[in-house]
Amino acid sequence: MILDRAKRQGRTVYRMMDVIMAMLAWLLFFLWRKRLEQGFVDLEFLQDSNFWLGLTGVPLFWFVFYYIFDKYDDIYRLSRLTVLTRTLLLSLIGVTVLFFAIILDDFVLDYKVYYKLYYRLFLLHFGLTALSRMVILSRASRRLKTRQVGYRTLMIGGDKSALHLYEDLESRKNSLGQRFVGFISVNGKTQRHLKKHLPQLGKIPDLERIMQEKHIEEVIIAIETSEHDRIREIMNILYSFDSSILVKIIPDMYDIMLGTVKMTHVYGAVLIEIERELISPWQAIIKRLLDIVISSLALIILSPILLFVAIRVRMDSPGPLLYSQERIGLNGKAFEIFKFRSMYTDAEAQGPQLSSESDNRITPWGKVIRKWRLDELPQFYNVLIGEMSLVGPRPERQFYIDQISQRAPHVKHLLKVKPGITSWGQVKYGYASNVDQMIQRLKFDILYIENMSLALDIKIMFYTVLVLLQGRGK
Repeated sequence: MILDRAKRQGRTVYRMMDVIMAMLAWLLFFLWRKRLEQGFVDLEFLQDSNFWLGLTGVPLFWFVFYYIFDKYDDIYRLSRLTVLTRTLLLSLIGVTVLFFAIILDDFVLDYKVYYKLYYRLFLLHFGLTALSRMVILSRASRRLKTRQVGYRTLMIGGDKSALHLYEDLESRKNSLGQRFVGFISVNGKTQRHLKKHLPQLGKIPDLERIMQEKHIEEVIIAIETSEHDRIREIMNILYSFDSSILVKIIPDMYDIMLGTVKMTHVYGAVLIEIERELISPWQAIIKRLLDIVISSLALIILSPILLFVAIRVRMDSPGPLLYSQERIGLNGKAFEIFKFRSMYTDAEAQGPQLSSESDNRITPWGKVIRKWRLDELPQFYNVLIGEMSLVGPRPERQFYIDQISQRAPHVKHLLKVKPGITSWGQVKYGYASNVDQMIQRLKFDILYIENMSLALDIKIMFYTVLVLLQGRGK
């Protein structure tokens, strides 16, 4: 069976069974509660509107709840122990929400009945959901181990390390899911070690083309210690692809001693799995909700300031109120960013130029609004329509991205997230006046991406307010 179809079917079954188990748990709970109240159960409950409301509304609640806080992902890559632990925690939280939203207003003679209701609903829901999930994941694991399904895997490296790893993986009775399509050489030489087993598809410059042509789903970097300086180059290329592509690397003893090597399979090979998920799904949803709410409120509350700034821009110099410019956003997609115009209309007649504090292209009023960052206010509209976020690396023009890439290829990492009105680089470094300064600021934005969280976003917004109050927007 084609893996893509198997993954879609598995994910669909996984979701459907969550809904069915939620319905069954609520049905059994409703019948038990009727028996607790009446001492018996008859078919009259079928005429109870609350029964049908619960039988449809409660499973819908669980579906949305799991969609936000759980991982409806490729079931062939889910750990049963991790899923069981997460199901236990989410069941506790979800049942608590349902208890206070639906059950707590029930009339009972003894408050101890509430404990019984809570524990019974929890045991029913967790027990049935965990059982169905374990059955589905066990079947998926068996299909993976018996090589009925597998991931199209590319080996990077062809020397002895790659050969030993390949022989280790292929000699196992139970597969770990790799279905090798070939390897590429790192040092540019024809590799005799691995070529006996796999076709050599090319070299590092061919990596992007090979990934696309062979529809690679997993990459294993198995290079010699002396070649570790090429890892950054390899990862810069791999980061330009979909985050669903799993990347693993052979660690050295230094990595193992640092504790960065985590065992995901008891009998698995020693590999570091590169984490590609920048932020959890529930945090991503809350981040977007905050973007919508805060940008909407900002446009409404700050409308008098927006009007005042617009009038002053008009009075200051001839030209449009707003200035739009093409910037590069999420996944390299271009969009139009909006600002209050702070320069004269012919500011870039000779081509793209970065500004500085002493830039004579800036209008008198432009210097004021740039100092307090009032020129950035229209970008709340970019946030509202989803092109930007409140917090994220500042978007750049393709002209400068190309220049930066020649000296710092890891700038491509910035395109994995939405650009923002403010960023850690903006707070710590400020505006950049040349490419050298842009590269210096880049390290702060990379640091943000590697540590993305709602807590960090709030911290950056707090520091941004401090910068604005101090007039250090430069």
